[in-house]
Amino acid sequence: MTTEQLQEQIYESSGWIHAVKEEMGKVLVGQDDLVDRLLLGLLCNGHILLEGVPGLAKTLAVKALSGSLSATFARFQFTPDLLPADLVGTMIYHPQEMKFAPKLGPIFNNLILADEINRAPAKVQSALLEAMQERQVTLGDRSYPLPKPFLVLATQNPIDQEGTYQLPEAQLDRFLLKVNVNYPSKDEELEILNRMATSAPIYETQHVATPEQVSASRDLVNSVYIDDSIRKYIVELIDATRNPVRVDAPLKSWIRAGASPRGTINLALAARARAFMNGRAFVTPQDVKDMAMDVLRHRILLTYEAEAEGITTDAIIARILSKVVVP
Repeated sequence: MTTEQLQEQIYESSGWIHAVKEEMGKVLVGQDDLVDRLLLGLLCNGHILLEGVPGLAKTLAVKALSGSLSATFARFQFTPDLLPADLVGTMIYHPQEMKFAPKLGPIFNNLILADEINRAPAKVQSALLEAMQERQVTLGDRSYPLPKPFLVLATQNPIDQEGTYQLPEAQLDRFLLKVNVNYPSKDEELEILNRMATSAPIYETQHVATPEQVSASRDLVNSVYIDDSIRKYIVELIDATRNPVRVDAPLKSWIRAGASPRGTINLALAARARAFMNGRAFVTPQDVKDMAMDVLRHRILLTYEAEAEGITTDAIIARILSKVVVP
């Protein structure tokens, strides 16, 4: 397939993205970055970790997306007394038939909102993350595939940490993106007030796309061209998180551990999806820069010195981006 043919296919196949954004805009005000990251997660077949205070429309965004895609949706409010079987299901004994039969859990939906994932104990987190990784659930002696597409959006509250079970770094690494959700601007909040401060606010979206269109777009995302110079640029960025002294000496005392090879793979995949969403058949260095924060912020571990000085992973990533030579 030539570049021109691929470009034409991308233009035709990506039309549903604009339609979904427009439909979600009927119930969401602002949060454009959140909507973009949700769609990007679908295109990359990856999961997303959201960090933000309550009330920033995280649940509404996922429900609006599922309604726009004619996909199924389930929401879990994670609590300390939750059990793995509450998510994935269990085997139920039927005395009349004298045998066990599977009772599939609510995780068998296309879009899953895991609200406050850090409030669930380790066994529940492990069950969810295993399903995310393997795309299947094993009950008894059989494995049951999860539906396609399958996207988990997990949320964390950055303020209230009392009674929480923090996700280990190895589990955090399994999320494609970690997105920080911020407060709306004053103009956006005024629009929210005008729309929602009624007895019957609009929360429903209409079907404007299908899971089959998402699947077809995923195949095209894998065909988006990445030049060798861009590949080397991605590797240089990842290497700078592991060997920071090579690009900026002060970073050595701030970084305890850098990004894993999964970070390299996900940064390239996210850059491809970003190019696809912008209607291009090739990746530019700006695509890599645009996705670097969300892909890497949960993959860099800070030293105690950095935490004491108030240094954030975002500040470190920004510094690395400014130091590594752009092709």
